[in-house]
Amino acid sequence: MPVIPKQIEDSINAASHIVLATHVNPDGDALGSLLGLADILQGLGKQVFAYLAEPVSSLYDFLPNCDYAQYDLKALQQFVEDAGDGNVVSIALDCGDSGRLGDAKEALLVNSPFLVIDHHRGHRVFGDALWLEDGCSSTGEMVYELALHLGAEVSTDAAFCLYVAIVTDTGSFRYESTSPRTMRIAADLLEKGVHPDEVSEGVYDNYTLARLRLMEMVLATLEVRAGGNVGLIRVTEEMYSRSGAGREDSEGFINFPRSLRSVKVAGFIKESNDGTVSVSLRAKGEVDVALIAASFGGGGHKNAAGFRFADKTIDDVQALVLKALKDALVVQ
Repeated sequence: MPVIPKQIEDSINAASHIVLATHVNPDGDALGSLLGLADILQGLGKQVFAYLAEPVSSLYDFLPNCDYAQYDLKALQQFVEDAGDGNVVSIALDCGDSGRLGDAKEALLVNSPFLVIDHHRGHRVFGDALWLEDGCSSTGEMVYELALHLGAEVSTDAAFCLYVAIVTDTGSFRYESTSPRTMRIAADLLEKGVHPDEVSEGVYDNYTLARLRLMEMVLATLEVRAGGNVGLIRVTEEMYSRSGAGREDSEGFINFPRSLRSVKVAGFIKESNDGTVSVSLRAKGEVDVALIAASFGGGGHKNAAGFRFADKTIDDVQALVLKALKDALVVQ
């Protein structure tokens, strides 16, 4: 069992109102953890405001109570004001860097105490108290441990959300981060009424035609380099426009080059309409992509990491990524 910092436990117990937040463009772990913890805390009698920077994407609108999440910053500020001084705790989930909180960063961080629960090895410390478990498969796994520690009830809805969090961040229990404890927690969640077939249908059989059109375009960009050891794909603004897909529709595409038998490390380079270019890296074997990401100001885990640039073209970024991956393979 992990050791949960006392300040985390004491702050949650003392608060009547709790604000939950996670990173922009939230994935399954971020959303599952947010909605799962919201349900758990409400069961403890807390008033909860679950804040998102944007509406829940169509990829995850099957999650129970996903309409509970709000993205109205004024409503968040009113929630804090109504609670009164000393009654509010804020918690950031699955957020390895305060910048990933998005445009609401300052409005969120002004609330104290500000607690952070995360499992990313490249975490950049922020907030008043941090609970970091880089050995955990997901933040969803940590939220379940927190519920046990607090003696809280985990409803079927909360269990469903946490199971989605764990499944998505472990690649359906395929990644190195999957531990015996992960599997035991997953079993506990099934015993609370979660049906794996329903989760699989929501996670894997929930695509739009636009997502498939985008997938077709992205796969056409596949480059395999370094003797087959490196696989790269990319997505541009023009592809989003032509396919009619949203940015959330490219989630999980990194797994395609990673799935190639010869590939040891894969990269997905994504162009955004705000001028930034982001990179997701995945590895198999001994290549530590967290170190590569850190060299570009990013972070993550040994086998899954990312970073972004605000001042380079997608072509420039692809050249940098390819060189970095080749260099990493040589060092290995």
